[in-house]
Amino acid sequence: MTVDVSRPGFSTSIDALRLRQWRLGPGRPELVTDQFGSEDFHLVVDDRADVHIGSKDGRFYLGLFPAGRPGSDGEGWHLSVTGTAKAPGYHVSFDTETPAEVVAATVACVLATSRPL
Repeated sequence: MTVDVSRPGFSTSIDALRLRQWRLGPGRPELVTDQFGSEDFHLVVDDRADVHIGSKDGRFYLGLFPAGRPGSDGEGWHLSVTGTAKAPGYHVSFDTETPAEVVAATVACVLATSRPL
């Protein structure tokens, strides 16, 4: 974008303001769920068709709620890592319309930080 700073106000060209296309919609959740193997994780699909993935050590949880997490305002994904006595845990949530590619990248980053003790 070109901005003319020699004059007061804001100035740009029409070409600089062109629209972009962005990935929208939930996409393919298997991009996320396929990152988990049965060696280290349990996967459960409940009666609402929500998917729950937990690490066998109990410190990692990922929930997929296609119709929204019960009691939430449109939460579609919930990722939690339990802390320790020395460091707090954390959680990340995404709404039902967040593209699976975004969630998959986040999950890959979290999984890359884990290691066996």
